[in-house]
Amino acid sequence: MDVSGTIGAILNRKSGEVFSISPDAMVFEAIEMMDNKNVGALLVMEGEQLIGMISERDYTRKVMLRGKRSRETKVAEIMSANLTVTHPREPVEKCLHLMTDKRIRHLPVLDGDKVVGVISIGDLVKWVISCQSATIAHLESYIHGGYTG
Repeated sequence: MDVSGTIGAILNRKSGEVFSISPDAMVFEAIEMMDNKNVGALLVMEGEQLIGMISERDYTRKVMLRGKRSRETKVAEIMSANLTVTHPREPVEKCLHLMTDKRIRHLPVLDGDKVVGVISIGDLVKWVISCQSATIAHLESYIHGGYTG
């Protein structure tokens, strides 16, 4: 499968908003924010520093299944701290393989030490579909004699 483009190109199509929460916030606040923003994960930040990520999966596995209370548990207690990250110049295909192999759904995007976005597996799937649709349209045009190049 030939999937061209970079993570930066995908980020350029997104709103540019990065949703984050403090490690000292309660898990309930994080879940509430995910619901309000319609996202499945939040970056955990101390100022401008990325220190982790909290996802719906973290909540279900580390709070619900263990009988903890979301209003009494801090984000820092359940966040994923050993993060896999990418950068804007990373090829889309490489990120697809990375996320599939590591079974992760969200990937923070850093330019140096600065967080510039988050890519979800859904973002990558939309990109692939868009690339495939463009290829199909190009081939149909070629077949019907519209190719001029």
